[in-house]
Amino acid sequence: MKPIDFRSDTVTKPTPAMRRAMADAEVGDDVYGEDPTVNRLEERVAERLGLEAAVFVASGTQANQIAMGLHCRPADEVITETGSHIVQYEGGALAALWGVQPQFLSGDRGLLTPAQVAEAVRAENIHAPRSKLLSLENTHNRGGGTVWPLERFQAVVEVARKAGLAVHLDGARLFNAQAATGTPASAWAKLTDTTSVCFSKGLGAPVGSALAGSKALIREARRLRKRLGGGMRQAGILAAAALHALEHHVDRLAEDHAHARRLAAGLAEMSGVKVEPARVETNILLVEFSRPASEMVSRLASLGVLLNATGTHTARLVCHLDVSASDIDEALTRIRRALES
Repeated sequence: MKPIDFRSDTVTKPTPAMRRAMADAEVGDDVYGEDPTVNRLEERVAERLGLEAAVFVASGTQANQIAMGLHCRPADEVITETGSHIVQYEGGALAALWGVQPQFLSGDRGLLTPAQVAEAVRAENIHAPRSKLLSLENTHNRGGGTVWPLERFQAVVEVARKAGLAVHLDGARLFNAQAATGTPASAWAKLTDTTSVCFSKGLGAPVGSALAGSKALIREARRLRKRLGGGMRQAGILAAAALHALEHHVDRLAEDHAHARRLAAGLAEMSGVKVEPARVETNILLVEFSRPASEMVSRLASLGVLLNATGTHTARLVCHLDVSASDIDEALTRIRRALES
């Protein structure tokens, strides 16, 4: 029985073409700035995002945390949505690495309003931390792959700018937002001081993210990358996979979105599971089971369908490069069997 893995879009395997690109990559020492494949990737990312420069890093967490270190000092405050990746999935790095305090705002499926941000900014007061950074996420993972509407994003950023805040965008799945809306990733990114993108999620590369911003910020980002142990040497082997993904796998993200909608439509017809197909914007699907989610995860694993529980009765399914249309149909058959047993 073939496993069908919906746990994350990070579980993809490199395609044969990507492996060839890695094997053929021209390399050098990236810490010296001498890896031509890394340099080409960084130039391409900056161009795609409409920012001056970019730096290749090992992971999305590393990209985001370098941004935190760029914009904040100990005892500063970052304003962010309560379910954001920087606070939920990065090992307490805000506190451990930078001594930064988060202020959580509860969003609508991960999205904030200008009024929320304006109210959250601290007035200068010796009793309070200084508000320094607004960190946003597009698409929003815990929101269910929610895309930030560009006008709303612009309005929230404008409020932050008026208050003197820097703006970081966790764009791990920013190209999913592009695929879903037809709006170029640069439309969001160029409004920020820094934007991160991830190659090892829907784009299907085995390793890597990038952080983009001004030339001055990215020069300092290289220092912080080194401090965090992220100085990679002949990294062109990895950058080649990311470059291949950027050149060949962005447009196909729409297939993952279609598969997620197909999966949601099928699940909506079953008893014992609740899903809102209209809310499936990209490749992430949130469901609620009548049975405990841990029980359903176990039942489905025994049938070769892998997913992650996100709460007592809730779970997340993510479509990706290694899940086909026929896999969706087979998964629905297996899920129906698990619900009826």
